Amino acid sequence: MNDEYMNDALFDELLASVREGGSILREKQEASRMYIVDTPDVKQIRERYQLSQTEFATLLGISIKTLQNWEQGRRKPRGAARVLLQVAAKYPDVVWDVVKPAAL
Repeated sequence: MNDEYMNDALFDELLASVREGGSILREKQEASRMYIVDTPDVKQIRERYQLSQTEFATLLGISIKTLQNWEQGRRKPRGAARVLLQVAAKYPDVVWDVVKPAAL
C-alpha cells in the first residue's frame, strides 16, 4: 500500500468518526459507550486522610482556595484534579507513597 492510500483511508476513518460524533451531539444517534465520572466528595476524602485543609491542599499540590471552593460546592474538580481525587479516595497508600509526609 502506498502512503497516499493510507492517508486517504485514515482521513476517511477520521471523517466518519467526526460525523458520528455530530450525530450523537444532535441526539440522532446513541453513543456506543459512555464514561461517567462521579464528582468526588472532597471534604470526605480529606477527613479520611485526617488532614487540615492546608495540609490536604499541600498534599495534592493545589491552593487552599481551590480546596475550599470544592468543599463548599462553589466549584467542582475537573479533569486531572478529579482523577487525582478519585485515586486519593481509592488508593490512599499510593498517594502517601508518592507524596512523602515530609512535604506537609
